[in-house]
Amino acid sequence: MADELPIHDLLGEPKLTAIVAGFYARVPADPILGPMYPEGDFEAAEQRLRSFVIYRFGGPPTYLQERGHPRLRIRHHPFRLDRAARDRWMQLMMASIDEQQIAPEHREYLERFFGDIATFLINTPG
Repeated sequence: MADELPIHDLLGEPKLTAIVAGFYARVPADPILGPMYPEGDFEAAEQRLRSFVIYRFGGPPTYLQERGHPRLRIRHHPFRLDRAARDRWMQLMMASIDEQQIAPEHREYLERFFGDIATFLINTPG
């Protein structure tokens, strides 16, 4: 991504962890996203996203050490990800980011970053 911000340094690992935790606090009850997760997988999914986000934004490469290359499209291929799922994912993620009272310029950066990835992962028309 052009003009990358050092988000890990700017926000810190506790704030990134809180963003992911806030997102996953919303997912189980969500009628669009919740059913996509295998029963009992929320904790592991939260750990994977947290590790990815921390790594991707400049933190320790734990995600790479544990899981290898992100291969996001391949990992998300089994799920029906249409525009509604993408938009809901963004809605829940941005609500979590807003809870953390992120500075507007960092919020905008995160929204653009996550929005680009969420759009890239759409694999079903609709």
